[in-house]
Amino acid sequence: MDQGPAVEPRLDRAGALLAVAAYLLWGAFPFYFHLLAAAGAVEIIGHRILWSFLFCLLGVVLWREWPHLREVLANRRLCWGLAGAGVLVSLNWLIYVWGVLNDHIVDAALGYFINPIVTVSLAVLVLHERLRRAQLVAVSIGAVAVVVIALGYGQVPWVALSLAATFATYGLVKKKVGSRVSPLVGLTVETALLAPLALLYLAWLQGTGTGAYLAHGPGLTVLLTLAGAVTAVPLLLFAAASSRIPLTMMGLIQYLTP
Repeated sequence: MDQGPAVEPRLDRAGALLAVAAYLLWGAFPFYFHLLAAAGAVEIIGHRILWSFLFCLLGVVLWREWPHLREVLANRRLCWGLAGAGVLVSLNWLIYVWGVLNDHIVDAALGYFINPIVTVSLAVLVLHERLRRAQLVAVSIGAVAVVVIALGYGQVPWVALSLAATFATYGLVKKKVGSRVSPLVGLTVETALLAPLALLYLAWLQGTGTGAYLAHGPGLTVLLTLAGAVTAVPLLLFAAASSRIPLTMMGLIQYLTP
């Protein structure tokens, strides 16, 4: 019996808007991190991890997600997946902040041109998602543009390649666990597994008198503390979007990043 033409799934507009919002916020990050230049890249990452964890933990309390958090923590396989995601995004943060603070902004920006191509490739090869013709054309144009920019850069863009590899893999992990973990609980677990290391490192910096926190006036102290919320909000938006739209679309929307 003829079933008629296949009906394509409807676009989840809310998911697409969440992804756009996340990428727009990330596009503004270089302005923020330049304000933190008195602190080194590793110290900034330590503050991002620690304050992101506390920000997410506060959200778990306010939104009463303790039962879901306990359920996730009881699932060893899920915890390992989130731990891997936490390591990947922390490496991405470290490379990105180091690049911004060491005049590799063009290299870092190139990474976010390469990332959608890697993301789409992972979606097709690992998740077996299919590209529409227009999407295939868009990815092809992006790939050609990346090759041209990379050749013009004159050297191996290792910052760009590292950023693309770490964040595309992070997106894949978030896509695979997104339907099983709420964005808030997922990010809480990711940061919780790294927060003790961040706390120890920051305490060591303060103890040896080499930390920037509290040492450069209240302005920098407040900005480093707020780095948690600044970091967490787009990641929560990204996780929410990942659970609603295909990974191929997540990758292509990234080209809207300023």
